[in-house]
Amino acid sequence: MSKTLKILVAAALAAGAVASTAAQADEGPFEIRLRAVYLDFAQKSDAAGEIPADAITVNKKWIPDIDLEYFFTKNFSTELVLTYPQKQTVYLAGNDIGSFKHLPPTLTAKWNFIPDGVFRPYVGVGVNLTFISNVDLPSPLDLSKTSVGIAGQAGFDVKVADHWFVNADVKYVKLGADVKASGTTLTKVHLDPWLLGAGVGYRF
Repeated sequence: MSKTLKILVAAALAAGAVASTAAQADEGPFEIRLRAVYLDFAQKSDAAGEIPADAITVNKKWIPDIDLEYFFTKNFSTELVLTYPQKQTVYLAGNDIGSFKHLPPTLTAKWNFIPDGVFRPYVGVGVNLTFISNVDLPSPLDLSKTSVGIAGQAGFDVKVADHWFVNADVKYVKLGADVKASGTTLTKVHLDPWLLGAGVGYRF
């Protein structure tokens, strides 16, 4: 290979490396996503007196969520998942007995396996803090006001244009609530939902 050709090849490789670095930098450290999420509860509850186990259930539903992700490095990031308070119907042996609202922000730490690829899979683990409000159950029944539990996730982004991605994501959250009467715990409902989501993301 001639000296001139070697110089041209070296220059081309250097230009390609610079362009690749610039393309990655142009994406920025933030990604925001909008998803439609199916909330699939475990439908488990402890027995209490004449009430058998698993008699207390909560409706499953689609909800919107928005999440903001920050990339500390190409591979490591953190994601905060938010929605507005969601209303759920409570059933006892299949009969509607009331409702409550919950606000379930979730924070995860994520590992991104192929950060520069078109297909970008990831896994994550973190914590969920759920706030329970607007409890409307037969008096004197009430629910505990907060739930803290671990959260796990897996999913992927697919790059479809500059800065734009489509996303599929699944999360599992440990979430429970105590059912109380006049301050005394009667039983515990184990909601432990799977969250199955799909949406779009923008990296900036």
